[in-house]
Order: sequence, then structure tokens, then C-alpha cells
Amino acid sequence: MWQKLQLFYKGILQNGDYRTDGWLLVYSPVPISLIFLCYLLIIWVGPKLMRKRQPVNLKPVLIVYNFAMVCLSAYMFYEFTASAWLSRYSLLCQPVDYSESPLAMRMARVCWWFYFSKVIELNDTIFFILRKKNGQLTFLHIYHHGTMIFNWWAGVKYVAGGQSFLTGLINSLVHVVMYMYYGLSALGPSMSKYLWWKRYLTSLQLLQFVIVTIHTTFNMFVDCDFPNSMNMVVFAYSLSLIVLFSNFYYQNYLAKTKAKKTKRERRQKAREMEMKKES
Repeated sequence: MWQKLQLFYKGILQNGDYRTDGWLLVYSPVPISLIFLCYLLIIWVGPKLMRKRQPVNLKPVLIVYNFAMVCLSAYMFYEFTASAWLSRYSLLCQPVDYSESPLAMRMARVCWWFYFSKVIELNDTIFFILRKKNGQLTFLHIYHHGTMIFNWWAGVKYVAGGQSFLTGLINSLVHVVMYMYYGLSALGPSMSKYLWWKRYLTSLQLLQFVIVTIHTTFNMFVDCDFPNSMNMVVFAYSLSLIVLFSNFYYQNYLAKTKAKKTKRERRQKAREMEMKKES
């Protein structure tokens, strides 16, 4: 049994993209797994340590962090777009270019930056804990942040380019908008009147998962030199996010709107009953 596990682990290490093996947090799954375990430990211990403490004022940190993430996301969107355009990538079927040509390496590097950005984004959770915003520590939040680092570890380890680029390109654009929203929100209550578009941000997030699902589904049924195992993983993962984000959208927008409408109708009926009694 132990020998089989050793052979399996050896296969994980040796069957990857040789170009990315020397890059930070890529060669072995152990470092990213340790980061994930630390992440879970912080989620478990953090709220308990903060229970009797005052929320930490992170306003300056959040402003710098969120706008820095806007810049990083914009950079990655540009690099994905430029690398794909110059390499004449196909939106329908694009194998990975495993060569060390300048354009192939440019695409591989931006895939790594995208992967590393997902590690950086684990700070979102830590900030929630320090600010005692424990209501934000939902299953959706933890699942999305915790799984993205593994998905993109595998992406950079085995398929740094090819079909992977579309997910990175779309998500980078969405994150430009998302972190812009968070950055403006961090500036304070004076910005509230300009942040009416949160609902549309969630719709944009949902749209990206629908696009990725459709794109991946197409590639599962055509003859394209891209690992079908990766397509299946992306397909299943995108479906899970569609379900979770759809539920979030319903609970936070549709259900609340319906509840407010019902409450207004009850108040209106109560007023009408009072008026009838008085008359």
C-alpha cells in the first residue's frame, strides 16, 4: 500500500509541465496543501480568538490591498489577452504549447500569476475574521477560496496554457470589477451611494461560470488535444459554483426583495383595517 502511494506521489511530481516545476509552489502539492491546512486552522481558531476582542481597524490595509488586487487582476487580464492574441489562440479548441518559445512562456507565467493570486486572496478570509465579520465566512466563501488554489495548482503544474487561459482571462476581468467594489467600499460610508451595483457584480460572477461551463462542455465532445480529465474537473467545479452562487443570489436579492414586499403589503393591510375601524 505504502509503495503504491509512493509511486502515485512520484507520478504527480514527475508527470507535470517541466517548464513550471521550478516555480514557487508548483513542483509538489505539499506546500499548497500546508497553506490550505493553515487556512482551515485560521478559520477554526480565528473567530474564537477574536470573540472577546474588538474588531481590528483595517481601513488603510483594505484600501491598499483591494486596489492592489485591482491592478494585479488588470495586469493578468492584459497578459492573458495579449498572449492569446499574439499566439492566435482558438476560443474553441486550444492545446497547451509546452515549448519554451517566448509566447508559450509568457502564457505559462501569467497562469502562474493567476494561481499565486488565488493564494493571496486567502487574505480576504483573514480580514473578515480580524474585523469580526463572521457572517461572511459562509460555505460558499470558504469553498471557493479553498478549492481555487488546488484547481490552479493543477492547472500550472500540468496545463499552463491552452484551454486554461479562458478561465483565467474571464476571472481576472471579473476580479477587476469585484476588487474595485471592495476598494470603494473600504473608503467608507460616503461611498455607499455609488455602490448600488453589488447585485450586478454577483450576476457577473454567475455569468462567468456559465460561460466556462458551456466552453468546457463543448471541449468534452470535440477532438481537441487537451486533457479531458481537466475538462471534466472544470466542468464539475463550474457547475458547483453555479449552484452555490445562484443560491447566494436568491437568498440575498430575490428572497429579501420578496420579504420586503410582503412586509409592505402587511403594513398596508393593517393601515386599511385601522381606517375601517375608525370609520
